[in-house]
Amino acid sequence: MTPPNKRKALGKGLGALIPQKKNGAIPSKAEPADKKRGVMSVPIEDVRPNRQQPRKAFDDAALLELAESIKTHGLMQPVLVRSRGNHFEIIAGERRWRASQRAGLKAIEVVVKDLAEEDVFEWALIENIQREDLNPIEEAEAYRRLLDGTKMTQEQLSHRVAKDRSTIANALRLLKLPEEVRRQVIAGAISMGHARALLSLESADHMVKMARDVVKRGLSVREVERMVRALRKAAEGGDKPEAVDPYGSLPGGKPAVERVTHELVRSLGTKVRIVPHGKRGKIEIDFASADELNRLIGHLRG
Repeated sequence: MTPPNKRKALGKGLGALIPQKKNGAIPSKAEPADKKRGVMSVPIEDVRPNRQQPRKAFDDAALLELAESIKTHGLMQPVLVRSRGNHFEIIAGERRWRASQRAGLKAIEVVVKDLAEEDVFEWALIENIQREDLNPIEEAEAYRRLLDGTKMTQEQLSHRVAKDRSTIANALRLLKLPEEVRRQVIAGAISMGHARALLSLESADHMVKMARDVVKRGLSVREVERMVRALRKAAEGGDKPEAVDPYGSLPGGKPAVERVTHELVRSLGTKVRIVPHGKRGKIEIDFASADELNRLIGHLRG
């Protein structure tokens, strides 16, 4: 039976490199380097980020939350580094290092690993993948960099990072998106499903325009897929693209909306319009004077 205080490894290699004490505690910064365990405490200003780090975006709120946890419980897992003469360079754990700085730590526990230059980026990528810390674009750019730098095939890379080859191929396709659409994927404004649908369009201008529609109108992935098929059909046959039913996402569709509109007109005694935007929308009510506005407000309140 596994002892209750033993921490679960974060992958096949990294967990074995950074074991914990039997009681789960981290040595204090006053302790000398524990050569047997490979953990040592160093001044936090001597640790520098790796310029090859595949992760570029760090959520500020999540960093503050981790910093508060470190203040209360200490750093539960050392940062993996390599020696660079008068300082240490982070291989894996930049987020923990950043949070430790915010927590006011003067020293930080590290594990020093001797890695060749070409291996550092791969280790950083694998650690981020295991923690699911990369956004889709960062992950795709990291795969492309490894493929170009090592001359590995996608099949070989899939074994190295423990991902299906199709997953890597689909990720790499995201790099064909225009820059504006990539930023929307990074921000989470459009999903991977939306992005894959947009990639079926050959025109970058069409991708950008439709991505803006996704954000503005709250279009679902299926709605985007229908619009893409219509545009492709028009491009192939010279016909105008089929119009997307703006009422398609609402219960009952256009007939139900028209019925409710007529009921509101009879009830309020003025023009009423229901304007759909995907699954959302707005109701517009006309008034011709201040008195009529007061009448409508009283009616709605009553």
